[in-house]
Amino acid sequence: MKEKVLFIDSAHPSLQDSLENMGFHCESFPEFKYEDYLKVVAEYSGFVIRSKIPINKELLDVSTQLKFIARVGAGMENIDANHAEKLGILCLNAPEGNRDAVAEQAIGMLLALFNNLLKADAEVRQGVWKREENRGHEIKGKTIGIIGYGNTGAAFARKLSGFEARVMAYDKYKTGFGSALAEEVGVKEIFEQADILSLHVPLTDETRYLVDEKYLANFSKPVYLINTSRGAVVKTTALIHALENGILKGVCLDVLEYEKFSFEAIQSSSLPEAFRKLIARKDVILSPHIAGWTFESNMRMASVLVQKIKKAFR
Repeated sequence: MKEKVLFIDSAHPSLQDSLENMGFHCESFPEFKYEDYLKVVAEYSGFVIRSKIPINKELLDVSTQLKFIARVGAGMENIDANHAEKLGILCLNAPEGNRDAVAEQAIGMLLALFNNLLKADAEVRQGVWKREENRGHEIKGKTIGIIGYGNTGAAFARKLSGFEARVMAYDKYKTGFGSALAEEVGVKEIFEQADILSLHVPLTDETRYLVDEKYLANFSKPVYLINTSRGAVVKTTALIHALENGILKGVCLDVLEYEKFSFEAIQSSSLPEAFRKLIARKDVILSPHIAGWTFESNMRMASVLVQKIKKAFR
């Protein structure tokens, strides 16, 4: 009998095709909730997931045949990876697959903010032609600080290489990565010299609300902030305080503290005051967690996972 893989979330069709060519039988139940999955997971050797349900201790303990979990994306915060490791379950993700998409969006959002593109577009559509009021800024000559120099942080630095900016990067857990693309620096240098701050860290207990009022108060001059990592890395009330007090000059957010766990909708039942203030500001650009969500990255993440599964099991 073929080993079975459970697609808890959707993925590019090539992932299922490749797994079936490897000898797996793939199944999916889009209507299932967490409780439904608990009843069937013991049948499967592999899971393919994004963020639909938590892969927690309870679920892992009943997944008695499970060999691997393949996360279609980079973040692993919805998987109890430590417990999975104890059970001998391999956890795989695909940050190599969407790093370029994230990096391009970070630059795109920054360019839109610097050049007032959303405001100017809306005005022109209404027959308003304001040039001086929409005079913009250039990336050239700015100092950009990157926090986290993994797949997306390094990809962001590569994309910036043609903009003639100074790029600095800090990573608490890496050393020796400095190159022509980015200077390896301490966080103090970023606080003192950055004009733009871009976050590229995973969501962990250590990074949750990393950027709060105390963190932002460390900057020696007003900065622009880009967050394409996870919403809960940044405290929204701190953003509002910093924008209102000139600590931040503008913000680009692809992710929000107020996203639901599935990352597919904003919690609308009780919108916090900080969020209402955020969406009212012209110096803020928002998108719905789509930085890594391109047609190309969808295919690439599938390919990356296939190669990792082949290497581990075939």
